[in-house]
Order: sequence, then structure tokens, then C-alpha cells
Amino acid sequence: YVFVNNKIEKVPASDTEALKSNLLGFLEKRRCHKFFSFAATYDENDPKTHNGYDLKKMTTGELLSQYSLSESTVDFVGHAISLYRDDNFVHAPAHDTLKRMQLYFNSILRYGKSPYIYPMYGLGELPQAFARLSAVYGGTYMLRKPFEGVVKDEEGK
Repeated sequence: YVFVNNKIEKVPASDTEALKSNLLGFLEKRRCHKFFSFAATYDENDPKTHNGYDLKKMTTGELLSQYSLSESTVDFVGHAISLYRDDNFVHAPAHDTLKRMQLYFNSILRYGKSPYIYPMYGLGELPQAFARLSAVYGGTYMLRKPFEGVVKDEEGK
């Protein structure tokens, strides 16, 4: 969700939602669709998908300006889809932003109406996921114990 014009709007998670959304005007939806299609098909190992851009040298701002996206759409792409915390993403390599966008797109494909897993299973599953990840890397996850710190060896591990 994003806060726009004193209203909370849902970030579209499908073509149908995007067409119904008030976040973008009609022409902006077309430009945005072209950019999203490019981002979704981009493969760093396949130069045919680069459309002549060197995305490791080109900034995100330069790439977005190639698609004539409005300032509000740029904010939408950077914050709601790519999950950057501040506006410095426009100076980041476009390659990094496209990878973040692809992660968002793939998450929608995997989890359905939302790219996040917690709406499906609830917040109670998050601690369980961390406990499992901790176990994979040899850690211990303890319930109802206060955090006392992180123990590291001489190498800082």
C-alpha cells in the first residue's frame, strides 16, 4: 500500500488491478506497462534483453527517464516495488533496481495477490521461518529468553 493524495492506495499486483488503479493515468499506465515488460524480461546474461542499455553503468534515474515516467511513478517504482528506503535509488545502477523489481514480480507469481508471504499465513509464521533459517546455519532460536548479545570469535564470526 502507498499513501498518495491523502489516501491509502493498494499497489497493483496484477494487470487487472493496474488497469483499475487510480495511482496512474491512462497514458502513464501504458508507459509503465512498457517499462515493467522490459524489467520482467531483462536477463543480465542475455544482451538481447538489454535494449541497448548498459544497466550496470546507467543509473536508475536515467533508465526511468528513457520511458518518460512521471515523478509519482518513479517514486512508486522505487519505494513500493523496489523497496528502497530513500530517494537515492535514482543514483543506483539500474541493474540493481531491475533485480529488485524482478524479485517483487516473482514473489507475486509465487504467492498470489501479494508479494509478501505474511498475509497468507499470518505474522506467527515469521518467527518460525527465522527459527528454521537459524537451524540451517547452526544457530539456536530460543523462545521467552531476553536478548543478551551476539557472541563472535576472534575473526568476527
